Amino acid sequence: MYSFRRLALLLALSLSAMPFVLAQSSSSSSNPAAPTPAPAPDQAQAQTQGQTSVQARIKARREQRRAAAIRDTYGHLYEAYAGTAYLRFSPGANLQRTTYYAWDTGVTRYFDERLGATVDARGYYGTAYVGLNPSSITRPAISTYAVMAGPTYRFYLQPKYSISGRVMGGWALGNFSSDTSGFGSTTLGLYPDSSTFAISASLPVEYNVTPNLGLRLGPEYFATGFNSTVQNSVGFNGGIVVRFGKQ
Repeated sequence: MYSFRRLALLLALSLSAMPFVLAQSSSSSSNPAAPTPAPAPDQAQAQTQGQTSVQARIKARREQRRAAAIRDTYGHLYEAYAGTAYLRFSPGANLQRTTYYAWDTGVTRYFDERLGATVDARGYYGTAYVGLNPSSITRPAISTYAVMAGPTYRFYLQPKYSISGRVMGGWALGNFSSDTSGFGSTTLGLYPDSSTFAISASLPVEYNVTPNLGLRLGPEYFATGFNSTVQNSVGFNGGIVVRFGKQ
């Protein structure tokens, strides 16, 4: 009997507390947590503009450094070069081409960062194969010398390298008989000793070691007119470039 009365008392207390618990639960579910407020439109726009401004300043400083490096490298008044050249040349109308090796030197006077005027001098040396003949001379030494001048234009500039176009014209001297032991060049099928025109077109590429010093290499077309014919030759030249003087 005592246990029954205690159980009834606990049940009564539970029933009396039930409405209070339900009220608290309903109040909590009807008031959810407030969301984090989004930034105001003006504040978001200001942040975007600030990031854009920083990127623009970084880009502008980079362009300024690049422009300064180009001025330091290509703002020189003179450019002198010296090096070597390679050419495949036809020494006679019916002879196979021979390999010419040469020294090549010149000076360019620049009027701005891109346009200049070049004076060039070079000497080509090789051995021509003339085949079997009564003189028993089959490989006489021959040489050609040329002095030319013309415009040079840098059409692509970077602080570390540049690509130019150069066209020159001038005078060439052919020495084809000095190693024929008196038989003469024409007897061996070589061109006669003479002077004629010379034309050169090339695309020099320069790599800059420092603003004053560079390395050059480029393909070249070289034409001459010995014996009233045109010798169309191709090769390349390369060497060291030194810049000095300020524009």
